[in-house]
Amino acid sequence: KIHKLDDHVCMAFAGLTADARILVNMARVECQSYRLTMEDPVSMSYIARHIASVKQHFTQRPGLRPFGLSTLIVGFDYDGSAHLFQTDPSGTFHEWKANAIGRSGKTVREFLEKHYTDEIAASDEACIKLTVRALLEVVQSGGKNIELAVMRRGKPLEILDTKTVEKLVEETEKERDAEAEAKKKAAGKS
Repeated sequence: KIHKLDDHVCMAFAGLTADARILVNMARVECQSYRLTMEDPVSMSYIARHIASVKQHFTQRPGLRPFGLSTLIVGFDYDGSAHLFQTDPSGTFHEWKANAIGRSGKTVREFLEKHYTDEIAASDEACIKLTVRALLEVVQSGGKNIELAVMRRGKPLEILDTKTVEKLVEETEKERDAEAEAKKKAAGKS
């Protein structure tokens, strides 16, 4: 459920896959059209606004049904600044530092609000570990149901393979168990 729209933009979605395929194709065409017209890569705010307006358009036209999906659009502007946008089926869009969508998205979002800091965001390893910890709050079966992609400034989108995700999940679970054990010991002493 993670798709590359352009060299510097990707989109993750939660909802109907058929609707997402149509929206991904429309967004890819818009990215290409923008590049041909403006001779610059598409800006993150522009593509987020475009996707949101397409979704909003489908909520108002008679005879068309709304898109049944929420999206997270992530990437870098040509000045190097990172952006994360969320679009809803209604056609609204918001910019975030960290977010989650889909089933149990609220639980993950609350976890991110509690644990996210700018220091974590500055480190690739810490950021990936925070993501895995947040997803493990709602995923019971380990790394089988987790798909992770890493986007770095000036580099192509890297979708992590299953073995890497499983390894990250194991490390994160060990760290979480060690923290729980330390809390038990601290609570036992008081």
